Amino acid sequence: MKKIALLFIVFISLTVFSQEQKRPKIGLVLSGGGAKGFAHIGVLKVLEEAGVKIDYIGGTSMGAVIGGLYASGYNATQIDSIFQATNFNELINDFIPRSSKNFYERRNDELYALVLPFNKMKIGIPEALSKGMYNYNLLSRITRNVRHIKDFNKLPIPFLCIGTNIETGEEVLLNKGNLAQAMIASSAFPSLFSPVEIDGKILVDGGVVNNYPIEEVRKLGADIIIGVDVQNDLLDRTQLKDATKILVQITNLQSIERMKRNVTNTDIYIKPDVTQYGVISFDKGNEIIRKGEEATFAVYEQLKKIVDESNPYQKPKLELRSDSLQIRAINSNELDNYTKEYVIGKLRFKPGTKTCYDDLLKGINNINATKNFSAISYSLEANKEDVDLNINLKENATKTYLKFGLHYDNLFKSGVLVNLTRKKTLFKNDIASLDIILGDNIRYNLDYYIENGFNLSFGFKSHYNQFNRNVAKEISSSTVNNPDINSLNVDFTDMTNQAYFQSLFVQKFLIGGGIELKYLKIKSETLANVDPIIDNSNYFSVFGYMKYDSFDNKYFPKKGWYFTGDVQSYLLSSNYTGDFKPYSIAKGDFGVAATLFKNATVKFQTDAGFSFGQQSVAFFNFVLGGYGFNPLHNFKYLYGYDYLSVAANSYIKSTGTVDYEFLKKNHVNFSANFANIGDRIFESVDWISIPKYSGYAVGYGLETVIGPIEIKYSWSPEQPKGFTWFSIGFLF
Repeated sequence: MKKIALLFIVFISLTVFSQEQKRPKIGLVLSGGGAKGFAHIGVLKVLEEAGVKIDYIGGTSMGAVIGGLYASGYNATQIDSIFQATNFNELINDFIPRSSKNFYERRNDELYALVLPFNKMKIGIPEALSKGMYNYNLLSRITRNVRHIKDFNKLPIPFLCIGTNIETGEEVLLNKGNLAQAMIASSAFPSLFSPVEIDGKILVDGGVVNNYPIEEVRKLGADIIIGVDVQNDLLDRTQLKDATKILVQITNLQSIERMKRNVTNTDIYIKPDVTQYGVISFDKGNEIIRKGEEATFAVYEQLKKIVDESNPYQKPKLELRSDSLQIRAINSNELDNYTKEYVIGKLRFKPGTKTCYDDLLKGINNINATKNFSAISYSLEANKEDVDLNINLKENATKTYLKFGLHYDNLFKSGVLVNLTRKKTLFKNDIASLDIILGDNIRYNLDYYIENGFNLSFGFKSHYNQFNRNVAKEISSSTVNNPDINSLNVDFTDMTNQAYFQSLFVQKFLIGGGIELKYLKIKSETLANVDPIIDNSNYFSVFGYMKYDSFDNKYFPKKGWYFTGDVQSYLLSSNYTGDFKPYSIAKGDFGVAATLFKNATVKFQTDAGFSFGQQSVAFFNFVLGGYGFNPLHNFKYLYGYDYLSVAANSYIKSTGTVDYEFLKKNHVNFSANFANIGDRIFESVDWISIPKYSGYAVGYGLETVIGPIEIKYSWSPEQPKGFTWFSIGFLF
């Protein structure tokens, strides 16, 4: 009986094998077309519905991306879900989460409106809008099931794609190596995405030379070719009205005739009607998918002829393997300007640790956020039970940049910011930056920083600030008891120099400390019959701090929280006033933001500060009032009160803001703050009493390339009048 059963199984297997051998092999060719390639998803859905089994796939550009995912095991519905969940604005702009940037990099992105390469006294332009890292990270994660397959013929469905050697114009067949990298290279649309280097060749979009690789798929062994064409014909002069269409036209010039010849050799030709869509019409994805479905249903009878009706194929859903990664080793190519410790420090995990794809992609984003590398690629290679992470970095040849910014507020008035930044000025891993601010109040900021990964990093800062403004009389001890003076008009000058060290604590918190030498000059003509110079002293101090910031946006956060805390001890002074005694200041600031419902967010913030030790120096007290200026020194915002109009050596304040984004990048908001401010309020219960200061504000904010433009009207029940404040551009 066992022998009969065995013979039956063998017979059935041979029959199925024989039928499989007789079945014609079907190849699928998917052309490029940017967002128009969404139609391929609709085509795949109908092919699956018809029961068509695809044996080989070849694609170019978007056809390479969708074809590569299908070849790696995904079915059409899963690919649709992936693309529905993808933010294509972030993809095109190579979005880097704010959390991936260190505090210096955040300052860079939240300060300068324009950044230009500067080399040999010549200003350049960026190589491309995007390095494609967002796309690379996405594809690396979702193709993790086949990450160890280097021969694309061994994928669940044999696959190939096409790239163009930008140096020679030659066609490059991509059928081996890193699947995600191959797909990225094939879809690197010139000027939109940076070229990709593979095996020493610099590659861009394969559609430049071969947008329909039918011959290559036939060579794989295909008997029948199903071809999907989403490439537009050449446009006439009346249609070439924007840069994107002109670039696409240039790309099509060389490949259009070859495309036409290849179409005639296609057995089942599918041409979705996508002429009304462009290569970046990603917001029309669902419409384009339906166009693919409609075009495929038009050839449905032809498809049924190549299907075994008794056994139609049903592609199973791909079961994704765990994204857990045990990293045995981290290998990086030799770099001229950066150390291996710098690279590993950016990854924020070390060799020999267990991690996951999310943490890996965060680490790669951290490297990308530095903008020190023009190209980044990586792969995971099997090493016994673990994996090795191999990173290949191409250093950015440009080390010097010119940066520009604009700002206006009611305290520092108008300012034009010109910055010169130089990387590797003296040592590896270093960066030097000089801001010159021209306008109503000339200022400068000089920063030099050496980043050493998990090891201690070092830096030097020098800042010069000045302004003229009516401020609280409490900044001068000689005026506190003078009832005839409500405020002082002062010329304020501050030059601060710091040397510091810092490092990451538990890979999230930035901790550091250092020494400071400050020169402070305060002059007021308000005071009659006395020395107009209130202070003209140097102060030496030591300081320490801790910072954490996970806000997704500095100015209009939707989620995250932040904390800053620092202590500063003033030890010595040249003591112009003769009143100086050593003392210390401590302060902290905490904030959290959350989304209430779509486009509506709430932000809660509380901050406090106090002095301790001997009698504090009045000039370093906390001075509150106003909004929209760069809060240097111990200056703090306070709705309902004029700029820098309330001062004391201790305070506590809480602020709540409700923000609603009624149109994209357009915000309306309402804020309320409550505070207790006074001398040494924490030595009694005064700080938890009913707030003595309160204020409210309604405002409008617009996010622009130069930074937020805000207008706020603020009032307080304790004040006889309200205030209108303007702030334009990033804060500096």
